[in-house]
Amino acid sequence: MLCVTLFLIGVLPLGALAHSGHHDQEPLGEFSDWATRHMAEEHHISNFDPGSFFQLHDYDGSLTWTATEISRTYGLEDDSAKDVPEQKRQEVVKGVLEKFDFDGDGVISREEWFEGWEKGTRLPDFGLGPGHHGDDEYEYEIHHFEKFHDEYTREEDLTHPEDIAHFKKHDEEAEAAERQAALDRMPIVEHNIPQKFRRNS
Repeated sequence: MLCVTLFLIGVLPLGALAHSGHHDQEPLGEFSDWATRHMAEEHHISNFDPGSFFQLHDYDGSLTWTATEISRTYGLEDDSAKDVPEQKRQEVVKGVLEKFDFDGDGVISREEWFEGWEKGTRLPDFGLGPGHHGDDEYEYEIHHFEKFHDEYTREEDLTHPEDIAHFKKHDEEAEAAERQAALDRMPIVEHNIPQKFRRNS
């Protein structure tokens, strides 16, 4: 498991370099809209246009935003939002569709997004935070590694609770994968056989 941890330490700084310059990012204004906050906190991008924002959050490349994609953009598919009530989830999707779904077909097309944006319509803030929608690796890099570490970080420097929890999860996943690989190599997995079919010893 140590080799897995060491490999990840070597890889993470490269990802951090892809977001270089975030330490010099200008603070958001008091009245910044939700999309601006989202791009700054979740993607470390301070300047963007409506086309790039739409494409970045069109996860399936269909040139439309579905209810699922709206939910994901607001972080409602992330584990951190597991306690958000269903009513609130529906409020988010409905609220965004009401602002941008001009033809009422239940999705937001790229054209509708541009039309709304040009009218000054912006994504509402539902009080759910900036919207975490990356995987665990991405979220750890964006929200912890880049803030507290850099490309010169050594293994012994990764002592924050977030570091420990992150790499513990990697180790647990590696151990689970090893156990599954061992089971896959077995011709018969005894504990998968119902008790009534087992030979009494």
